[in-house]
Amino acid sequence: MSRTAPFSPFEVLIAWRYLRARRAEGGVSVMTWISLIGIMLGVAALIITLAVRAGFRAEFVDTILGANAHVTVYSAPTEVVEGSGVFTRQMRDYEARTARIAAVPGVTRAAPLVRGQVMVTGPDRSNVAEVYGISEADLLTIPRVAHSDQAYGDIARFPEGIAIGSGLARELGVTVGDRVKLISPDGAKTAFGTSPRVSSYEIVYVFTAGRWDIDRTRIYMPFAEAQSYFNREGGADEIEVYVADPERVDDWTGPLLAAGGAGSMLWSWRDASGSFLRALDIEDNVMFVILAVLVLIAAMNITSGLIMLVKNKGRDIGILRTMGLTEGSVLRVFFLCGAFTGVIGTALGVTLGVVFALNIDHVMGFVNWINGGGVWDPSIRGIYELPAKLQLQDVLKAVGLSLGLSLIVTIFPARRAARLNPVEALRYE
Repeated sequence: MSRTAPFSPFEVLIAWRYLRARRAEGGVSVMTWISLIGIMLGVAALIITLAVRAGFRAEFVDTILGANAHVTVYSAPTEVVEGSGVFTRQMRDYEARTARIAAVPGVTRAAPLVRGQVMVTGPDRSNVAEVYGISEADLLTIPRVAHSDQAYGDIARFPEGIAIGSGLARELGVTVGDRVKLISPDGAKTAFGTSPRVSSYEIVYVFTAGRWDIDRTRIYMPFAEAQSYFNREGGADEIEVYVADPERVDDWTGPLLAAGGAGSMLWSWRDASGSFLRALDIEDNVMFVILAVLVLIAAMNITSGLIMLVKNKGRDIGILRTMGLTEGSVLRVFFLCGAFTGVIGTALGVTLGVVFALNIDHVMGFVNWINGGGVWDPSIRGIYELPAKLQLQDVLKAVGLSLGLSLIVTIFPARRAARLNPVEALRYE
């Protein structure tokens, strides 16, 4: 007797007919639908979770790198006058240091900064803010500030006033053209001590960097004005550095320290946000495992459905075996029954997950409307919206997991059907 080729058309036909159970075998049909829907929802949830995870991380990192230096170079404390006991971190040779750092291969920009904290006062409200003293040319190279879609005002007038974040402007109730007072405790030094410094500035530009904490606390001031305001004449507090590949920022540690000179210290964006990103990675791995277990549970329903199908089709198995079907053919028939359920459920799950991920804004808008607002709190999550970034490798990962589990769990009931004795199957028929 000649052997049939694996997965012959008649095996596919029999498997497909078995999946369309008759009314008398409604239990099998119900189990098939439960398995299919379970796999569909599990795969969709996995794709949506992976897309939201990738989008959140990408948006979070982009807002960091788009409005903050990749690396900050600053000095270790040094005595102002030897033996005075008064220490400072100011860089008096910041121009030479900046030139040396900018010459390091892979560094795209280096700029000196003056930083200080102030109390900012509007017409009837006050808040704390962090002032960044920076030149106009360097400000124009910060993408999330100079090229913000939601910014308003004229950044070309920056030398005439200050630029503030949209959150801070909202808190103070001010806009472009209004004036605010900046109050610094480190003001003029007199015979009676240090008196607070109060200065008034016009708001010429309001930016939205995409990070709640930046937009709510940051002010940019012309570099020379910041030097005067914070008593930094002839000096700078730090040098902000941008590199070609911020994901590999640690590769520039040695060259930047050498270019910075003696006493230089570094603080990178990974030092500032590395713990949060590591927590995100751990959470991502845990969520993937949990959702993989859900997909496994859904796939296990295929086993239950196939066991019921094998029991209901015992007479058919006996007849097929007496007609010449081999154990391998019977195994493949029932293997295909489970595979069809897994493939169809996975395909539907991918479709649902992709559609959901691509329309995450509309979904979140609907959820926000249902709950009356406040579903996404930027003060807690840092960014203003829930992003989703659909990546091919994430979709393939979900598809591979679902199909792998679906095919594996079908092997046991398919083997049980193949080993069914035709005499035993037909004895009571």
